[in-house]
Amino acid sequence: MKYILFFALSMMIFVSGCVIMSAHRGNDDSGITSDDVYEGTGQGYRGPVSVQVRMNDGNINEIIIVDSAEDHFIGSAAMEELIEIVVENNSTDVDAVSGATQTSRGFLEAVQNAILKL
Repeated sequence: MKYILFFALSMMIFVSGCVIMSAHRGNDDSGITSDDVYEGTGQGYRGPVSVQVRMNDGNINEIIIVDSAEDHFIGSAAMEELIEIVVENNSTDVDAVSGATQTSRGFLEAVQNAILKL
């Protein structure tokens, strides 16, 4: 009886693990596609701004600042604010952050350059 319970419990754990792995891996038949990552660079106020843009089905899902020499308090804060706006609007056609215009332009240029690699 102990062996049957052990076997049944083991099978339940194995099957649930397979289902979880399948859900994380994605499936071409389910319509789930993996995100594509593109990199771009633009000229900020203090130098180049490099970003990674994660896209899925033509939509911007995430933007990661890879490298930047911009000021932490002004430039980085402006870019973090722009990340939210660009992702929300799915466009780089947004206003620059006041007080960080050159940084904003460099960041948006970097995102646009990444998107153009589609």
